[in-house]
Amino acid sequence: MRVFASNYTFDYSWNEVSTANWLKYCPWNKSSSHVVAVDTLSRYVDPGTGILRTERLITCTQTAPDWLVSLLGGSCTSYSYETSYVDPEEKKVTMCSTNLTWSNMISVRETVVYQPDESASEPGHERTKFEQEARITALCGGWKKVKAKIEEASVERFRENAKKGREGFEAVLEMSRRVFGEEREKEHERRRAELMEA
Repeated sequence: MRVFASNYTFDYSWNEVSTANWLKYCPWNKSSSHVVAVDTLSRYVDPGTGILRTERLITCTQTAPDWLVSLLGGSCTSYSYETSYVDPEEKKVTMCSTNLTWSNMISVRETVVYQPDESASEPGHERTKFEQEARITALCGGWKKVKAKIEEASVERFRENAKKGREGFEAVLEMSRRVFGEEREKEHERRRAELMEA
């Protein structure tokens, strides 16, 4: 098993990050063109805790190394299953995903957590910390060198994609802040106009 871990601090509040998270794979994110579809399978708010639990199927087209495709077979379309928990009380988003494609040959279990970064925030300027961990285990029994090569290639892929993913999400956050700010301004203008007419 190999582990990939990444930490980052976004210069946006937890409210902004947790809202924009649902837009992560939209056209604003030029780094997510490989994501073909995001299908929500279920969504449920626990009445006791207020935690939003969502299950999604994510369909991607990604190129794997040629040697890996020839070894494992398959196509360029891959599927992941994601379960996320949004806890508004604790201000914590936890996303857990696992691969469905090639799952008999490799297990990829990824956990992502977004929480306010109290140590990097200042009054009036909140920041959000991002923690990512992927546990990658090749399951092809007996082939130690092949297993090690598959795990190493997967960790390297995570490293490359993590940087692109952060950059793409930064673009989504920036656009969300602008669009939501414009909508808030329109709403203020509408209310002012109503007050003037009253």
